[in-house]
Amino acid sequence: MKIKLVRAEKIKDSRKENTISVFVKTEKGLFSASAPAGKSVGKYEKPSYIKSLDEDINLVNASSKKLEKINLSEFSNLEEVEKVVKLGANSLFALESALLKALAAESEENLWQLLNENANKFPIPVGNCIGGGLHTRNVSGKKPDFQEFLILPRAKNFLDRVFLMQQGWKLCGERLKLRKACGSLNDEGAWSTSLNNEQVLEIMQETREELKLQLDNKIGIGIDIAASSFYTGFIYNYLNKKQRLNAIQQVNYISELINNFLLEYVEDPLNENDFSNFKLLRESVIRTRPCLIVGDDLTTTNLERLKLALKKGSINGIIIKPNQIGSLIQTRKVVELARKSGVACIMSHRSGETMDTAIADFAFGWQTDFVKFGIHGKEREVKLNRLVSIEKSFL
Repeated sequence: MKIKLVRAEKIKDSRKENTISVFVKTEKGLFSASAPAGKSVGKYEKPSYIKSLDEDINLVNASSKKLEKINLSEFSNLEEVEKVVKLGANSLFALESALLKALAAESEENLWQLLNENANKFPIPVGNCIGGGLHTRNVSGKKPDFQEFLILPRAKNFLDRVFLMQQGWKLCGERLKLRKACGSLNDEGAWSTSLNNEQVLEIMQETREELKLQLDNKIGIGIDIAASSFYTGFIYNYLNKKQRLNAIQQVNYISELINNFLLEYVEDPLNENDFSNFKLLRESVIRTRPCLIVGDDLTTTNLERLKLALKKGSINGIIIKPNQIGSLIQTRKVVELARKSGVACIMSHRSGETMDTAIADFAFGWQTDFVKFGIHGKEREVKLNRLVSIEKSFL
């Protein structure tokens, strides 16, 4: 593929904050990709930009001539790109995504086909219905300490899974309004509320039962605790309702929630350095019921962090956020090792999103088990709709 021009510029994400968009021009046309941005950022994520967004934009633009000399013919050629220009994670992800879109067009393929032409399994969506933590404003001075309360829809095809998830989101909103405990939508299009963690889980449980009655479809429920966001270095400091727990008490508390509410998915239940108590929770849960114990801030799409988590037996699920590491070469290595080790992969959006759909193609091409793209809001729905579109192409 002959690269004719590479350019970067600023655009706004879903939080109306600046992020990077990269354009690649070839004989086939103009191809663009953009990077999201997270508010809940793990300590071990690669910096979004080398020094600043403006500097990375200048670096991309100044490197156009060098990039034009690269003969990009397959995925592995991205290694040459990474030698030519050193960028922050957001910028590198946007650049490499745009280049892969252009390369796919060169072969008259979809992006997912460039990654894996034999892909045929569709992921289970994980949808954020009710929010708390760093992504959500207080309602009447309160909010849940946990960051996300999630639906995992069980249906035959991806389109039906999305529909089931959307119905669950609506029912959760109606139930919150009946309790006069509903605020506005948060950064990810989830409902905000003044209720505490257990009260929200009761609503999720009621929603699960109602969907079973109404649509004869099952959903699983889960939580993203984002425990590092309220860990002080010594204790987990809960504000709603107030409690102060040490690590062992935290493990026992989360284990009780898993059993009491039949949770199927728990993300970041402990702080981002506590591999040993991740393991303790995972082992205690295995004895009672199947549940994914998922690392995000713990692992940050980082191969070495994943290897450590595997060595210590800390997780059976991992969040994949390409812009945590930037390099799609490294992202694929993380996915491959996780899959080889029997760890479920969850391709995830960020709280500040764009209209780019590349991660939907990455999720399908790399055959991740789940996608965590949210439920409501145009930046969330466009990614779900991309997978629906791919599914329709198989019919």
